[in-house]
Amino acid sequence: MNNKQIRIGIDVGGTFTDAVAIDNETFEVLSKVKMPTTHHDKRGVASGIVQIIQRVMSENAILPGDIKFIAHGTTQATNALLEGDVARVGIVGMGTGLDARSARSETNVANIELAAGKYLTTYHKFIDSKELTAATIDEAIDQLLAQGAEVIVASEAYSVDDPANELIVMEAARSRGVYATGGHEISQLYGLKTRTRTAVVNASLIPKMMETANMTEQAVKEAGITSQLMIMRCDGGVMSIDEVRKRPILTMLSGLAAGVAGALMYEKISDGIFFEVGGTSVDISVIKNGKVMIENAQVGGHKTYLRSLDVRTLAVAGGSMIQIGGGKITDVGPRSAHIAGLEYECFTGKENLEQPAIGLVSPREGDPDYVTVRSAGGHEYALTLAGAANLLNHVPEEDYARGNMESTRIAWQALGAHLGMSAEDAARAAIDIAIRKVMAVVNQMISDYELDTGFITLVGGGGSGAVLVPAMAAKEGFKHQIANNAPYISTIGVGMAMVREQIEKTVVGATERDIKLIRAEIMEKIVQSGANEATVDVTIEIDSQRNILRAIATGSTELRSKDLASREVPVNELMLTAAEALGQPADKTELKAASGRWFLFESSEIKKSMFGLVKKKLSHIGVLDREGVVRFKKTNAYHLAFLKKNMADRFASFLEENTIYSDANATIPKTFVFYKEKMLDLTGMQTKEQLFSILEVETQLLEDNSEMLAVVYQ
Repeated sequence: MNNKQIRIGIDVGGTFTDAVAIDNETFEVLSKVKMPTTHHDKRGVASGIVQIIQRVMSENAILPGDIKFIAHGTTQATNALLEGDVARVGIVGMGTGLDARSARSETNVANIELAAGKYLTTYHKFIDSKELTAATIDEAIDQLLAQGAEVIVASEAYSVDDPANELIVMEAARSRGVYATGGHEISQLYGLKTRTRTAVVNASLIPKMMETANMTEQAVKEAGITSQLMIMRCDGGVMSIDEVRKRPILTMLSGLAAGVAGALMYEKISDGIFFEVGGTSVDISVIKNGKVMIENAQVGGHKTYLRSLDVRTLAVAGGSMIQIGGGKITDVGPRSAHIAGLEYECFTGKENLEQPAIGLVSPREGDPDYVTVRSAGGHEYALTLAGAANLLNHVPEEDYARGNMESTRIAWQALGAHLGMSAEDAARAAIDIAIRKVMAVVNQMISDYELDTGFITLVGGGGSGAVLVPAMAAKEGFKHQIANNAPYISTIGVGMAMVREQIEKTVVGATERDIKLIRAEIMEKIVQSGANEATVDVTIEIDSQRNILRAIATGSTELRSKDLASREVPVNELMLTAAEALGQPADKTELKAASGRWFLFESSEIKKSMFGLVKKKLSHIGVLDREGVVRFKKTNAYHLAFLKKNMADRFASFLEENTIYSDANATIPKTFVFYKEKMLDLTGMQTKEQLFSILEVETQLLEDNSEMLAVVYQ
C-alpha cells in the first residue's frame, strides 16, 4: 500500500467481528470489513480474528510490515461473566495475630451471583501466616483442587505492603500446572474483602482468556505481522497480550469502552452523552471536560477494585419490538427483532408486504406479545423502533439505519389502522416511549456528573445511532451529532487507542518520596504493557478523602510525529466555543493567555442584588486545547501566567493570595496547571508542600523559560 503505515482495529462482538484499517499519519479510515463472529469454530473467536486480518490485508494490498499497530476489543470476558461460563476458584486466605479472624472472614467471599441462576463458585481455606509452610500450602491447595477449584487465588491481609506469602502460594500452585493469581497483582489498595473479590473475578476468567490470548497471538504471527498484538481495556486504553494473561479482568467491558473511546478521539467532544446504539441495546456513557467518566465496576452487585468506564446499558435500540394493548402502544423492547428471529419491516421491499395484516409473536417462553406485520404471501416482519424513526424522517439519507420508506409506511399504516390512529401517530408514540425510557438514565447521569444541560451534546454511535439520538435531541432540546463512521466507531476506537496503565495505593499523607516511587512504578508497568517509554505521559492524583495515591500513564506503541487525530482550531472559533461553554456573550469573552496546547479565556460578569445596591464581579474561566475541546470551565476562578523559573515566587505568591486561613488551618485553593501538552490536576492536594512536591517532580525536565498557566478556585 505505497509504504503507508497502517493501524488495524478489530472489535469482536457477540454477533459480528468488525475490522478497520486506518492510515497511521492521516487517521483516515481506509477500509471497513464485517463478518460473523466465529463462536463455534474449534479455535473460537481467534479464527474470526485471523480471517478478518487476512481479508483486510488482501483487499487493501497491505503487507505485514506496513502494520504498525494492531489491537482488538472483545466482549468475551463480559459474556463469560453474564453467562456464568467461568472457572471455579479456590482461595487460600492468610493473616495472623489480631487480624487473623477478620482476614479469615474477608478472604471468604462465598459464591458470587453473576446473573439469575449463574454463579461464580468459590472454595476457601485459611492458613495462619505464622504457620505457612510448604506442607500447609500443599494441603490447602490439595483440598481446594479436590473440591473442584480450577484456579487458585492467594490473598493475605496487608499483602500490598509485602506480597511474599502470596507469591509463595502462587508458585506452589503453578508448579502443579494450576493457574494462580494474588490479590496484590490486581490492586494495591487496602480493603482485603474487595481486593480478594476482585482477584477471584480475575482468576475465574484466566483459563478461557489464556486460551484465547494464545490463539489470537498465534493468529497474528501466522499473518506475518511483527507488531505486538494489543488488547482493549475497560478504561479505554490498550495493553499487551502478556498483561491479559495476568489480568484478564481488565478486558471486562472492553467492548463497551471502545465505542466511547472512539467517539472521544474521533469527534473531539467537550461535554456530552455518548450512545452506542445497536440492534438490541444502547450503551450510554458520559464525556466531561473531554474525558470519559470512570468508576469502580461492580460484579453481581458487589464492588470491585476494577476501574472501568461508567457505561449503563438499556434494552432499547434499533431492533426493539413494539408491544400494544388497549388500543395503544404500551412499550418498546426489551425484546428485539434479532431475538425473535425476524427481519426489520424497514429493510425489506414493498413487494414482501402485500395485503399486510397485524400479527403477534412471543419471542421467548414467558415473553409478552410483540407486534409483527404479515403479508398475504406468508412473510412476517417485526415492527421496530428503526421503522418508527425512519417513518418520522429522523434517520438521514445515506445513514446505515436508513430503510425503505415505502415498506416502512405500509407496515406502520397497518399498525395505525389496527389501533385506530395514523401511521405517524403510532410511530411517534413508539419513539416517545423509547425516549422516556432512555432519558430516565440520561437524567440520572446528568445529575451524577453535574453536567451543564445547556452545553452538552448527544452523540450517536453504532449502527442505530440515528434511530434514537436525533429524535431524542429534538424532543429534549439538546444539540446532537452522529459520529463519523458511526457503525464502526467501536472498531475505530480500538484502532486508535493508546496504551494505558493505572496504579492505586492506599497512602496517608503522600510525600514526595511516595510520588516518585509510584511514578517510577507506573513507568515500568506501562512499558511492560507495550508502550514506548519516550511517548509516556504520567499523571499523579491524590484523593485525600480516601487516602488514595493514583498514577495514570498513557503512551503509544511507536514514536509518532504528531498526536492522534490532532487538528488546530482557529482562535476565533475557540473563543466562540469558550463563550458557549461559559454561557456568556462572545463579545465579552477574551483570550487572556496561551501556552503550548492550551488557550485560557475569561468572561467577567457583574451580578446585582438588593435592588442593584450590591454588585459582585464574577470571573468565568475556560481552558480549551488547540483542538477546541473544553478541558476546564469554572466560575469564580482566578488565573496566572508565569514562567517555570518564577514558580517559587510569582506562582507561590498567587497561591498564597488565594489561600484561606482560619484559626485551625490553611485551605489552599483547588489548582490546575497547564504547560506544553500537559494539564496537571492538583485539586487533591491538601497542603502547599504537597502541591509543590508534585509540581516539581512533574516539571523537573521543563526548561526555566517555559510558559505555564495556573487556574485556582475555592
